[in-house]
Amino acid sequence: MQNKSVTPFYGFFQLVLHAHLPYVINHGRWPHGLDWLNEATAEVYLPFIEVFNRLAKEGIDGHITIDITPVLAEQLENDFFKDDFVKYLKERIESAELEKVQFLREGFKRKETIASLWIDFYKKRLQQFLELKKDIIGAFRELQDKGVIEIITAAATHGYLPLLGSDRNVQAQIRAAVKNYEKHFGKRPQGIWLPECAYRPAYKWKPPVGKSRAIKRKGVEEILEEEGITYTFIDSPLLRGGESIGAYIGRFKSLKLLWERFKKDYKPQPVKKELTPYLPYFLVSKGKEKGVTFFVRDPETGSVVWSRDLGYPGDGSYLEFHKKSFPGGHRYWRVSDAKSDLARKEEYSFDNAQSRLKEHAAHFVDLIENILGTFYREKRRPGIITAPFDAELFGHWWFEGPQWIYNIMKGIHTKKTICTISASEYLKKNHPETVVHLPEGSWGKGNFHYIWLNKETEWTWKKIYECETKFNKIIDRKRIKKRAIPFLIQAGRELLLLESSDWQFLISTWQARDYAENRFSEHYENFHILLKIVERIQSGKKITKEREKYLIDLEKRNGIFEELTLDIFNKR
Repeated sequence: MQNKSVTPFYGFFQLVLHAHLPYVINHGRWPHGLDWLNEATAEVYLPFIEVFNRLAKEGIDGHITIDITPVLAEQLENDFFKDDFVKYLKERIESAELEKVQFLREGFKRKETIASLWIDFYKKRLQQFLELKKDIIGAFRELQDKGVIEIITAAATHGYLPLLGSDRNVQAQIRAAVKNYEKHFGKRPQGIWLPECAYRPAYKWKPPVGKSRAIKRKGVEEILEEEGITYTFIDSPLLRGGESIGAYIGRFKSLKLLWERFKKDYKPQPVKKELTPYLPYFLVSKGKEKGVTFFVRDPETGSVVWSRDLGYPGDGSYLEFHKKSFPGGHRYWRVSDAKSDLARKEEYSFDNAQSRLKEHAAHFVDLIENILGTFYREKRRPGIITAPFDAELFGHWWFEGPQWIYNIMKGIHTKKTICTISASEYLKKNHPETVVHLPEGSWGKGNFHYIWLNKETEWTWKKIYECETKFNKIIDRKRIKKRAIPFLIQAGRELLLLESSDWQFLISTWQARDYAENRFSEHYENFHILLKIVERIQSGKKITKEREKYLIDLEKRNGIFEELTLDIFNKR
């Protein structure tokens, strides 16, 4: 009797989505501000919920991991946003209806058809939002409770952890995140997304700007372990050496120019071939014991999505992001040639885009199987591919992206050689076997801090360090008067918002530079006014009703993290 060969199991695939927007409620609308959140909710977060539920109903185990940053979760739970989002959707429906009438009158039949698609799209989102009772976070929580997805956390306001001025400021970002996660999701998070995948080991560190002396610092992984986090994600070049993909550099011309200034001092490390991105590792700093497990971003699966020239979103059939109608602001054109100017873009075809979507999903599934198959044949063991992406790429930048995710999960589900898994599920049976030390760095071209720390942003770090130092000195006092505590807690909120890495990113990319500089300066000013009031209270002086009202107004304007206490900023 002839033996039938058994198909080997090659390994696992985990998709990780990083959902984040800076705090924009009460801080402008268009072109910068609340409409960022409205757009992302309509084009990204609600479509994700729809896709995740569809996968669950069809019995497809996606095991998708999504981190919802605390500052984003707070905004999605905000009542002002919820009411405004309904108005936004109704406005989008109305503007598409007006454009449809115009196209019908002018004889543009294909554009009329696309306008109908936009009407249906926004009506569907409005119905979905109302059926969810405007509770997007609740919908994600329910999906996690059912085991459909895994939700992890990130630093509270997306602070760039390696450059924050002291360990306690890193701790505050993580502690606030853990406490906020417990509030929204009813338990503690197991994993964390490090903002910009940025990491710093333990060493004697000196702030890159100013005249402060060098001090001993913990590795970021020590602080994560102390706060109960068990795993995170790192870019491949930090583990193996070599050059990074540079996810953002193809999208922003200003980053290309910035890179030209830094690349002469950049020398990629030799590739350590013995280390693979297809296994997890345990991360500790040299001479230390505390650490966390990390998974490694796979460069091959990343490049076919992120690359401007080779990535799927640049295919000519997909919806062009940058060209919009006036005044309606809807999109009617396809990418056509990714390098052509906007005037040469051709009209969009929904059917053609859907056809390419299926082809690209099938190609991606085959790529996963081939990578893991090669690893299995070389190492004689299953591996794991980790594919982390910004969530807002799917649906916002790449309109068809959420449907592509559905198709790849459906494709993997039919395979016997590969399957999906989340990090926490993987670690229940597969522990990291290798302990490693990593260099300092982040993801992106050059793998270092230049996007967030450069001549254009140095001033922001000087002010951040100044505020961190002042705040830490005040809360270290033996006695803080009860009346001063609300002012001090709001100062803590302003400090956390000041530390957001978004401001440096927007300044460096020139994407919304004026907005970022103004927002940074506003939080800086708020912080100092609050500290002056605290000092008056501490010295026994009375404060005016005007100052009391100032606090009330700020708590409404920047009232994130209602659960915040001074203990979060404490040394212990």
